[in-house]
Amino acid sequence: MPDANVAVVGCGRWGKNLVRNFSDLGVLYGVYDIDPLQRTSSEFASYNNLMVFATYDSVLKDKVVDAVVIATPTVTHYEVAKQALLAGKDIFVEKPLAMNCEQGEEIVKLAEEKKQILMVGHILSYHPAINELKRFVDEGKLGKINYIYSNRLNLGKLRTEESVFLSFAPHDISAILELLDDEPIKIISHNGSYISKGISDTTIMTMEFSSGVKAHIFVSWLHPYKEQKLVVVGTKAMAVFDDMSREKLFIYPHRIKWEEGKIPVAEKAEYELVPGLQKPLEPLKMECEHFIDCVKTRARPKTDGESGLKVLRVLEACRENNQLIHESACIDDAVEIGKRTRIWHFCHILRGTKIGENCNIGQNVCVGPDVIIGNNVKIQNNVSVYEGVTLEDDVFIGPSAVFTNIKTPRSHYPRKGEYVKTLVERGATIGANATIVCGTRIGRFAFVGAGAVVTKDVPSYALVYGMPAEAHGQVCQCGAILHFNSLAAVECPECGEIQKRET
Repeated sequence: MPDANVAVVGCGRWGKNLVRNFSDLGVLYGVYDIDPLQRTSSEFASYNNLMVFATYDSVLKDKVVDAVVIATPTVTHYEVAKQALLAGKDIFVEKPLAMNCEQGEEIVKLAEEKKQILMVGHILSYHPAINELKRFVDEGKLGKINYIYSNRLNLGKLRTEESVFLSFAPHDISAILELLDDEPIKIISHNGSYISKGISDTTIMTMEFSSGVKAHIFVSWLHPYKEQKLVVVGTKAMAVFDDMSREKLFIYPHRIKWEEGKIPVAEKAEYELVPGLQKPLEPLKMECEHFIDCVKTRARPKTDGESGLKVLRVLEACRENNQLIHESACIDDAVEIGKRTRIWHFCHILRGTKIGENCNIGQNVCVGPDVIIGNNVKIQNNVSVYEGVTLEDDVFIGPSAVFTNIKTPRSHYPRKGEYVKTLVERGATIGANATIVCGTRIGRFAFVGAGAVVTKDVPSYALVYGMPAEAHGQVCQCGAILHFNSLAAVECPECGEIQKRET
């Protein structure tokens, strides 16, 4: 008997590859799958003396099983891994480690407390071409890294239990983090759901690192052909890892030459093949061998729990950010955009602008430069928010509303140094086609009616309309018009809140 016995849990499409490799290594003891059809598959008949478990509990109670390899759906990783660790088994968990960082951190902590091996299935870390590429980066053969991009595309199995981002992106995230030996400081992702509502079929994400390097990842299972490619662009050379090619790794010694110190000119060169990678060992087999070595020697795996957590942090940041920026929108440099903010068609966000979380910026909106917008702000179509305007949290700006920022504008006489500030305080509403003359303050939860022209400050909770706008009563925080008569306080007819008369 070998001195490490493995049970593979989850014998579906990818699990079968793990079964085959661990069998070839002579350590496969048993298999389990929740689907009875998988457990009774004739495919397992070719494996000699293979134990086919009827329940997961029986896997954990079998003292012959030293290690559990988990290839179940992502949503089950946390619970299946936790049970295995509590049963005293070493574990190999396919990517990602868990559904979120909280679950992942608990698994990592439990493995350390139980002194069990925890390895995460980041297969590219065991690919000979990626390892060679890592050596090139570390030795400076590519020069200073400018940016990295990767594509993982296919028209393959479409899933309804998890997004393409959870399924595909961990491969590329783990490879990029390893190549740069760093974690990103800023992450933006854009998702598309075209088949199953709420399940992303395509994702484009950007990671920015403290070194200035940016990395772009495009994953999709709704694509006309299969592509698995990672490109690293440096100042001395560029490298292409093409997993669909027999050659795998290409080096392009292109350079940028500056003529007369002013004009950049590309100097192209023929690509060079990295030798020894034309028929590499199967990365999955190398990954499985590494796990068995760690089980036997108690060494820390290359892709340990901390490695899995780094990838989870990126995945979770993307899920939390979940920004939607339409491809027709133009976002300048030095712009900050908060989590879950949506920016729609033909918008332009100018430099220095800060937009908070959970905002919705409608079609054909121009914001900036140097504008500050709070959280949960909604700006409808065809609005321009110019420099000098500040919108606090929960502000609503109706379609085609107008802000000005100069008192006496002239085309022939520049007045950029004369911008007059306008403040729209928390919860205020500005109706469609209203005009807000600069230098005014719109108070908290004030309501400016459609078409109004505001030329002076609007008190908090005031209802104003007309040209010029005048006060015509008071509104509740919910927006309902209040009727006080001679009373000092009334109950709002819509939300039921008691509202005091504002002086």
